[in-house]
Amino acid sequence: MNQENSTSITELAKALYTINRHAKTASEPKHLYFIKKETIKKLLFENRAKKIGLHFSDHPKFSNQHSTLLIKVEDYYFHIPPEKKDFNQLEHLGTLDQSFRNPQAKMSLSSAKKIVYNYIDYKDKPDKKTKNNKRYTSSYFTPSSLGKMEWPPTKPYRKFET
Repeated sequence: MNQENSTSITELAKALYTINRHAKTASEPKHLYFIKKETIKKLLFENRAKKIGLHFSDHPKFSNQHSTLLIKVEDYYFHIPPEKKDFNQLEHLGTLDQSFRNPQAKMSLSSAKKIVYNYIDYKDKPDKKTKNNKRYTSSYFTPSSLGKMEWPPTKPYRKFET
């Protein structure tokens, strides 16, 4: 059995659920959504996940309604952005059923990421040290000249009389 298939579909589904749950509340969710999407794409390619249909999104982009692709992995359902062919091949299911919830899964985010990283063979794990090397500079910022005075002064000191 090769490395990808050694991870059970149940463990992958729970890992995806954990990553998705954290991505919804993360301050920078881009990476979490990326690894979720890559994992689902690989599961679909291996026929270990199934495309169910299209849903209208709860979060319209720029006030425009758009659709998301509903995917089933084991007993869990996830949404990812659809491809153009999905609109021709799949049924549109309308609005999202707000009463439906995925089964609860108890797994830490670090464990979930480890499972998914191994499954998709992800090598470029983000390095916390290089994450924010860029310093913020404002166009309104004027550097202070305090502590940069020449001593002794090169310009004559003028005393103001009152």
